[in-house]
Amino acid sequence: MKTEHDPTGARDGGDRRDRRVVVAVVGPTATGKSDLALDLAERLSVPGAPAEIVNADAYQLYRGMDVGTAKVPVDERRGVRHHLLDVIDPVEDASVARYQAEARRVLDEIATRGARAVVVGGSGLYVRALLDDMRFPGTDPAVRAALEARAEAEGTRALHDELARRDPAAAASIGPANTRRIVRALEVMELTGEPFTANLPRQAYVRPTVQVGLDCDREVLDTRVAGRVERMWAQGLVDEVRRVEAQGMGRTARRAVGYAEVLAALHGETTEDAAREAVTANTRRLARKQMGWFGRDPRVHWLDAQSPTRIEDALTLVARADEHADAVARGDVPEPDEADSDAPVRRSLGS
Repeated sequence: MKTEHDPTGARDGGDRRDRRVVVAVVGPTATGKSDLALDLAERLSVPGAPAEIVNADAYQLYRGMDVGTAKVPVDERRGVRHHLLDVIDPVEDASVARYQAEARRVLDEIATRGARAVVVGGSGLYVRALLDDMRFPGTDPAVRAALEARAEAEGTRALHDELARRDPAAAASIGPANTRRIVRALEVMELTGEPFTANLPRQAYVRPTVQVGLDCDREVLDTRVAGRVERMWAQGLVDEVRRVEAQGMGRTARRAVGYAEVLAALHGETTEDAAREAVTANTRRLARKQMGWFGRDPRVHWLDAQSPTRIEDALTLVARADEHADAVARGDVPEPDEADSDAPVRRSLGS
């Protein structure tokens, strides 16, 4: 179905398929991000190029961890193609660097098909790794060992002085007694040939993007969280955790909210009722943390999760982003390098 802003680009006679703006739906858990992403995918699809959803939830990457991560069941995905769900086994530790490489490859493939990518998830680091200028320099045990030996022989202050000469900004942000960070900064510089600060994350999109955030009143969100936990129990969360553990769970999977608490109950460390209460409390805490992360990004355009016009409001934001991307492509406006100053900053739930 075409939206009124005509995402095919037929309006100006040009082919916009290679520069279609990525839509990212972000925000706290239990606000309805998955539903909005599906709605947007349906509305932003065009003949021959249906929109596709890209997961940005760290725990939904895991096979078999379905109920506890609120993964949308296959039969409820409305025929929309989903990417990066069920791609690693729970025994593996998730890697944000690996996710970045895979997810960016997926975005490239979606663009090649002339389709719209709708990214959805509440894992802030994964969202930024996908959308922003964020690098993950490797490590070299030999280089690191040599630097650590120097720190031991010459003292950490000597290494900090070297860092100050080579990258004053990095030295100013790293204390002279922080051996671990000083060594890491010098290691990165040795491996990349660039200042350490050149490899730090920047709030700068690597491709045209619009972030749509969902939020709601704190009391409403707390009620939503409680209802979600009740549904998870009814859908068999305890049995799912038991099954996943039997197949093998790594450190990362065991830490997931919903799984850590149930594992404690299964191991006799607490009761199932206490585990359920803990899942509710920890999910609420997670929502606050997520809002803190996304609320610090002024580029996020916030919508009320309860608003009856949230879909149309989101489509309006996408249309504006498309128009801006077109203007940049024509050279009418400079390409943005910083956060959108017009987007409201949200720092707490219900603000």
